[in-house]
Order: sequence, then C-alpha cells, then structure tokens
Amino acid sequence: MNLRETIPRFFIILLLPILLLVFACSMPSWFPLKKRPPHMAKQKELQDKEVIIIDKHEYVKVSNARASEGKGQPKYLYIPVNEYLANKGDYTTPSIGKEELKKSPSVASTKTSPSLKEEVLLVSPSKPASSVLKKKVMIAHFDDRTTVTEEVLGDWVAEKLMKEVNRRSYQVSFVDYQMVKEFLEKKGVDVKDLETPNVLHLLNEVFGIHALVVGQLSGPYVFATKADKESEGIASAIIKIDMRLMDTFHGKTSKHLSASNPLVATKEKGTFSEEKAKIRAIDFAISELGRSLLTELDRLDWFCRIAKVEGEEVYINAGRVTGLRVGDVMDVFRSGGSGERGEVKGKIKISAFFGIDASMGRLIQGKTPDVNDVLKLAKSEGT
Repeated sequence: MNLRETIPRFFIILLLPILLLVFACSMPSWFPLKKRPPHMAKQKELQDKEVIIIDKHEYVKVSNARASEGKGQPKYLYIPVNEYLANKGDYTTPSIGKEELKKSPSVASTKTSPSLKEEVLLVSPSKPASSVLKKKVMIAHFDDRTTVTEEVLGDWVAEKLMKEVNRRSYQVSFVDYQMVKEFLEKKGVDVKDLETPNVLHLLNEVFGIHALVVGQLSGPYVFATKADKESEGIASAIIKIDMRLMDTFHGKTSKHLSASNPLVATKEKGTFSEEKAKIRAIDFAISELGRSLLTELDRLDWFCRIAKVEGEEVYINAGRVTGLRVGDVMDVFRSGGSGERGEVKGKIKISAFFGIDASMGRLIQGKTPDVNDVLKLAKSEGT
C-alpha cells in the first residue's frame, strides 16, 4: 500500500461531509430546494390582486367574462382564493388604476429571507411624517325622480360623485356596491333594510365600510325658449340632490346633505342646449356635494378590523391602498366597544401586505385578538 496516496484520499473522504454540511447551512432563501411556508407562497401569488376576506374566507376580485351579455351580469366576480390559484388562466383580474397607485404610499420590493419578520413582499422605503389613511365609503344608490321617465340618472350621478371626491381627496376609498349587494342577497338580507342598524354594523364588520351614502334626485328641470329661424334656442336647468350619510360603526344617520345649482349658471345656446344645461346643472350640484361630503367624512374616526386569525397570523381588512405600512403598530380594541383610547386589548405590528388592500400582522403585546376586533393606528410616544 502506498502511504502517500492513502493519506490524501482519507482527508478527501473526511472533508466531503463537512463541506456538504456547511453548504446546507448557508443555502440562500431563494435556493429551489428550500420551500417557503405555504401561506407565504400564496401571499406572493396574490400580491397584486384585490383580495377580500368575508366570513373568514378569502376571495379574489376578477373580471366577469359574461358581463357584456347584458343586464343581470355583474362586472366583477369574487372567486375563492384556492379556486383562483388552481385555475389562474381562466380568470382576468382587474388591474389597480393609475389614480389609485398615485394615491397609495410608494412601495418597493425587498429580498426574501427565512423569517416572516424580514420576508416582506412590499415595503414602504421611507416613512412620511404623517400617515394618510383612507376611509372606506359605499355609495349605494340614488333614486331617480326625473321628469323624463326613460332617463336613468341615479347610477351616473353616483359615479360622478365618486370621481369628484377622489379628485379632491386622497383619504377616501370606495367599496363596490354591486359586490356588497350580492353578498347581502346571499345572506338573505333585503336591500331595503340597508339603512337599518343591524345591516350597517354588518357592512362595517365584513367590508370595513366606515360610511354609507344614499340619496335622491329631483330633476333636472329644463327651462327652454324655442328658436326661430333667425336665432338659437336657449336652455337652463336645475336639479336638487338630497343625500344621507350613515355612520356604520354606530349604525345611524350622521348627516343629511343637500345641494342644487344656480339656474343662471347653466345657460346654454344652440344645438343640444337642453342636454348641455342638464349636465352643467349636475356638475354644479355634484361639486357642492363633494365638498360637503368630505367635510363630514373628515369628522369620522378611522379604524379597521381583524378579518381572520390563523395561528400566529392576523389578517386585517386594510392594507397598502388604505395607507398602512409594514412596521405600523396597531392598537387592538374589543369588538363592539367604543374604540376609545384607554381600552386597548393589545398591539399588533403589520408584517406584510396581503393582496392590494389587506395585510397581515403579529401580536406584539397583550391578548390574542378575535375576529372583528377594532384596530386603530397606535400613537407614537412623542404624540
């Protein structure tokens, strides 16, 4: 036996398992053999999707391929998360609008690591001096009381009001009325009971809606002079919009609002003067209502709720679009309580976003939270 050949082989055999052990310990988090926890994999799949949690079940908002077939088909559908992930190719998810992206806090991707504390999909790179948190509002309907029965203005006026509020403020996020209506119908709740305290509390607990808006239209009434062969016709219009703002947390109407337009400001001449006058009348009334609505919404307190508790993970019905940031600390209040400070049940720290406007957190102080517990942004020590 050659001793010179045997000794090197012995050291090679001895060194090989040591190298394998070192390699295994230092394996990076992205290495394919190292699997992520299932909930983190799902979180990454849904990071740019609109996810809502209803009755502890998660749903993804997708476009309805049959929406073009006519009346009765909703524009969007809400598909259970597991079904969506299993058949992603069959669904088209609506992308978040440019305006919504501009109004949401700036975000950036970070490198992943084994721990949930560090593995954050979307993190705010810099913390602004003050947090802008959006309140969730639902405009249910505007009853038409128009002079021409074939004209339906209610939905159009509601849409214009939402655009006016979004133009003026970064602090409001509108909830899809059709989605809520379908949810209530499945629950056996008549839409006529929408303004009752029990249903208002339900909207607050399930969807995180802070305020409900309903209203009625009177008009538009048109005043026109017929044109002769040598002159153009002249038309003016007036409309009145009455609106009720309901505080869903307390389950009651908080304010009655009303607006109309100055008749002289809608004066139009020439072709389609009557239609132009109607549009100007609506624009004036909506502008006034938008200002009044924002003033009342500013008086409502912001909060969100626990949507689901799964082991150490807490799912929250507010996230990136609402204005929350990873690292924010939330005070937890008992469900159904007044939410006044001094009744804190515990504290939760936001650890990651879940979908476009939901988030996940972990308890850092106090007792384990329950579903529907109220969350408010904790005050810093200096405030």
